[in-house]
Amino acid sequence: MAACEAIELLEIMWDRGGESLAPTAVSVSQLRVLYALEHHTAISQRALGEVLGSAPSAVSRLCERLEALSLIRRQRAHTNRRLMELHLTDRGQACLNELRNHRRNALLSAVEAMPAPAHTALFEGLTALRHAVQARGRAPD
Repeated sequence: MAACEAIELLEIMWDRGGESLAPTAVSVSQLRVLYALEHHTAISQRALGEVLGSAPSAVSRLCERLEALSLIRRQRAHTNRRLMELHLTDRGQACLNELRNHRRNALLSAVEAMPAPAHTALFEGLTALRHAVQARGRAPD
């Protein structure tokens, strides 16, 4: 099926985009944490687990590793000193930005190699896909 083949190609491109970030390479699970913290600032580990659909122990290990890499930081909440909040660090944001730039460049390079009519078809198809996903209520935050 063409859709499955396209998804596999995109996965390969995405993986290659991340490989070039070797010193701060993060796993897919860790990347999900960084994306979540980018969208949900000052979130607790428990709330992060709910967002990710992950067990508390798994979230704890992910956060420990990301904190060791200085990509996130934990700090006490101002409103409740017993609660620890997670924050994306400047380095974490820079990692996401760099990853996005690498992936964007790889994707743009592939799209530029396509004939012009295919650009329009691709745009229309991706727009329809986005609308279908949003209509089903499964769009990512």
